[in-house]
Amino acid sequence: MVNKKLIQELLSESDCSHNKEKKSSCDKPKPGATSGGCAFEGSQIALFPYADVVHLVHSPATCIGASWETRATLTSHEGDNNTVSCYTTDVNTNDVIFGGDKKLEESIDYIVENKNPKAIFVYETCVTAMIGDDMDNVCNRMEKKYKIPVVVIHSPGFVGGKNLGSRLGGESVLHQLIGTKEPELIHPFGINLIGEYNVTGDMWQYTPILEKIGIKVISTLAGDGRVENIQMAHRAKLNVIVCAKSLISLTRKMQEKYNIPYISISFYGKRDTSNAIMSIVNAFGNEELIKKAKEVIAQEEAKLEEALIPYKKILEGKKAILNTGGNKTWSIASALQDIGIDVVATSVKKATLEDKEICAKYVKILITDPGTEQAKLIDEHNIDILLAGGRSLYTAIKKKVAFVDVNQEKKVSYGAYNGLINLAKDVCNAVNNKVFKVVGTPEPWTTE
Repeated sequence: MVNKKLIQELLSESDCSHNKEKKSSCDKPKPGATSGGCAFEGSQIALFPYADVVHLVHSPATCIGASWETRATLTSHEGDNNTVSCYTTDVNTNDVIFGGDKKLEESIDYIVENKNPKAIFVYETCVTAMIGDDMDNVCNRMEKKYKIPVVVIHSPGFVGGKNLGSRLGGESVLHQLIGTKEPELIHPFGINLIGEYNVTGDMWQYTPILEKIGIKVISTLAGDGRVENIQMAHRAKLNVIVCAKSLISLTRKMQEKYNIPYISISFYGKRDTSNAIMSIVNAFGNEELIKKAKEVIAQEEAKLEEALIPYKKILEGKKAILNTGGNKTWSIASALQDIGIDVVATSVKKATLEDKEICAKYVKILITDPGTEQAKLIDEHNIDILLAGGRSLYTAIKKKVAFVDVNQEKKVSYGAYNGLINLAKDVCNAVNNKVFKVVGTPEPWTTE
């Protein structure tokens, strides 16, 4: 059932910067605000990259209709990739009246017998929270029966937005998985990647570089993740939050419980990638590791600068507006600046308070109402390119400016050094694409 005390704690996270300086709650849910993404969707996004897990949503079928497979999360899992399918108990009117516990139990039986998963994640939703199904009891019994983790995620949509849902997903992993398995060996420079979802393969851009330096990735939450690895996450020496501040509660609690310190970094753009690598090695304080990191960074930056030469010539003097959400409001801005683009403004409508503080360090104009401000700023600053989600394409067409989709629907990774080259290619292709200059003009046969 929903833990009101836990939700209040997660909304008042002590390690958020706004709480350290002045006591103020994290973003609280507002009536109707969850229509843009509820807590259930947030927990699902945070956890479904585990490909060796079957994700079971205890809900009417409609709950999964608009949220499943919303991000191109890639996996190297050699077995069945369970993220491409969604399972639901399909709660109906009879279940609302008489309870859905039996249907939940039967669904878990079916999954174990037919899918042979390493674990099952069971999501509570609005309907099953309100009818009071005892999911914890059912899942505990099924876990003992089948000897695999059956993890309950209490994240009904009505408790708040996606950010809170991500935190609730992290809480479930912390209390039901982490620390339940011991590794054969403990790596001296082992890290956990927290908040990295491997969208379009972002983490594969920088993990080989970390391994080359001598850093071992113990587990991820949750990009290209494995249940067995996250069970051993308590033996890592450092937690690395990759952009997603929503999971800071998890890292704070792991520091208190397992004495694992944490840092927060970004792997978007040249500057932030190099700073991220140095932040990791500096956290270990090993001189040999630091020396190796500097050598590798110098090599990677030299290759990057050479590769970017033709793109920077095209992008010199170009101005852009960025309209996205969360950490991308500043991380993509940093990457654009690294390829020579002047980022005039970025939208902070879907950003956390902490993200807004970071945004101000990169961009002067922070847009709070893109619907009314975006088009106006394009005209005022003679913008060349708009980078946003698909819905903003119509603004770009209307204003005859180039457009690049940088949200989760994108097909190419923009992470780390090689990802920056991908971003430069996409932006150059958009700027050079003549269609944006002509698509919004009237048909020649309609003009006099």
